Amino acid sequence: MSRFVCKLLQSVNQANSGCRSLFLSAIRNESQSATPARTVLVEKDSHITLIGLNREQQRNSIDANTAAQLSEAISQFEADDSSPVGVLYGIGGSFSAGYDLEELEAEAQRGSLHFLLRHEGSIGPTRRHLRKPIVCGISGFCVAGGVELALMCDLRVMEDTAVMGFFNRRLGVPLSDGGTVRLAAAVGYSNALDIIETGRRIDAGEARRIGLVNRVVATGTALGQAVNLAFSIAKFPMASLMHDRNALLENANAYNKPGFHVASYNEIINVTSEMIKDMREGVMRFKNSEVKGPKTDSWHIKEKSIPDWEKAEIEIEKQNKKT
Repeated sequence: MSRFVCKLLQSVNQANSGCRSLFLSAIRNESQSATPARTVLVEKDSHITLIGLNREQQRNSIDANTAAQLSEAISQFEADDSSPVGVLYGIGGSFSAGYDLEELEAEAQRGSLHFLLRHEGSIGPTRRHLRKPIVCGISGFCVAGGVELALMCDLRVMEDTAVMGFFNRRLGVPLSDGGTVRLAAAVGYSNALDIIETGRRIDAGEARRIGLVNRVVATGTALGQAVNLAFSIAKFPMASLMHDRNALLENANAYNKPGFHVASYNEIINVTSEMIKDMREGVMRFKNSEVKGPKTDSWHIKEKSIPDWEKAEIEIEKQNKKT
């Protein structure tokens, strides 16, 4: 692991209180200005670009400001001739919890579809093909739109205690960032239907087995291992590598460019007012529940009490495994 990544990992470690205090102070000073807070951090480790989602207290959920910053960061990376490969990761223990719940509630209360109609995607540039490879480092929770962000990347490195799944199923929120297109291409039609329809948790072992992720690594090492993987790609002659990558994207059925754009826009044009009603009720139900399930940090998952309906679901899954 490079010296830069070690330093970056230390900066997000709870034990590094001095760096954290300095970081939080900078965030407070920035929030007092008229400029929106920087919720996407961009660094370079040699010629590898690291793009970090930086809304730790919100589990790196994506609001409009963060979505715009993420699109800008990726566009700048794509325009940087000195950087052939990027890494996308979450700061503070989780990759991303998907679309920001407060903004989602406000949109649902207005009966609005505005957040779905952003040109590039509701949580970033998810409705286009990225022009360069990006490796995704997954820690903690990678759920709802966070899964769609991860699927946007070429390769995914997942920590062994991380959790994936379309938890938005429980809130009545439809997929709107290419998930229905990219997921089936990654894991197959049957597995995709299972994941989307049940909204269940996907652990690292299953994610690796079905092809949802490419590597499973120890807890706390996703960023470093993702950077290592990025370096291992960037060492090759890039002209032929990009030719082969782009040919694959062009020729794979789900990633055929005209078909992909039609399919990704079908996700949003078929959203109905009934879905908005369900979404509004789902968000309120989630907010009013006393417990939201276990939380995670960079190094371990802390056990918390979970709702009765989820306990029943887990018990059913245990029974199914025994039979």
